[in-house]
Amino acid sequence: MASSPSSTPRFAYKGDRLKPLRAFCQTARLGSVSRAAEALYLSQPAVTLQLQALEREMGIRLLERTGRRIALTREGQELYDLARPLVEGLDGLDAAFHERIRGLDAGELNVAAGSSTILYLLPRIVEAFRAAHPEVRLSLHNVTGAGGLDLLRSDGVDLAVGSMLDVPADLSYEPVYRFEPMLITPRDHPLAQKASITLDDLSPYGLILPPQRLTTYRLIDLVFQQNRVPYTVALEVGGWEVIKQYVAMGLGISIVTAICLTEADRERLSARSLAEYFPSRTYGVVVRKGKYLSPQARAFVELIKPALFERGDYYSTGQSER
Repeated sequence: MASSPSSTPRFAYKGDRLKPLRAFCQTARLGSVSRAAEALYLSQPAVTLQLQALEREMGIRLLERTGRRIALTREGQELYDLARPLVEGLDGLDAAFHERIRGLDAGELNVAAGSSTILYLLPRIVEAFRAAHPEVRLSLHNVTGAGGLDLLRSDGVDLAVGSMLDVPADLSYEPVYRFEPMLITPRDHPLAQKASITLDDLSPYGLILPPQRLTTYRLIDLVFQQNRVPYTVALEVGGWEVIKQYVAMGLGISIVTAICLTEADRERLSARSLAEYFPSRTYGVVVRKGKYLSPQARAFVELIKPALFERGDYYSTGQSER
């Protein structure tokens, strides 16, 4: 090793900093110049020259001999901590690059969605995506509201699928599906026999609704308040499947979005449209503005609706028409 750093260092190896840094990291890891030379398929003098050049460039002693081994100085340890991940990253660049360009043959996709979207809207889309891209690791994050928006903003997910009423300025929402509001009752309920339904007709019966923090509850409350029709809540419970079960048991009536109604439900429930009083709900794709959509994300969106985000360079995302 150099006995003392030169006051006017000559940077003989500065044109290729990776070589001396690689030699330094191997020497620090193996504790021997000769072993480092063997690992790098170089001669021992060549490694020694690279280490000397690095010390001259840094202007400080990085290595010292303790007995038969080479040890790091305090400053050398700091440089090793900084340089090791850089050298390992560059040495692994080729493999990492080819892994990336494998595109849809590998990689992962993270999608945020609420329970109703995962249960009723996404099964066929997920099935088609898995069939077309079986090597992609697909993760569905069951989150709603602020939790899903936080994941989008932090790039914790690639995209979200669900319903939005108010779209923040930093996100883009493209509605794809539209579902009517539906009154559901037991099949033998008095309201099931009426030719037409008004809000006043609902007033005597207790409603089974999702929790107050959810948009559905607030929207129903707003409509009743605007029309000055009194109503009562018999039960608050989360999940459309639970609500439908309790309605079928005769514990109350409910107002749900048509997305959750299946053919099997029609055997135990009466369903009537309330589109005259309540707005329809849209479901679609939400992305963060400015986020580049990966090939995996683009393929997933194509299954929901082809060319959904294609407006100019929209696969880098852009403005929503909503």
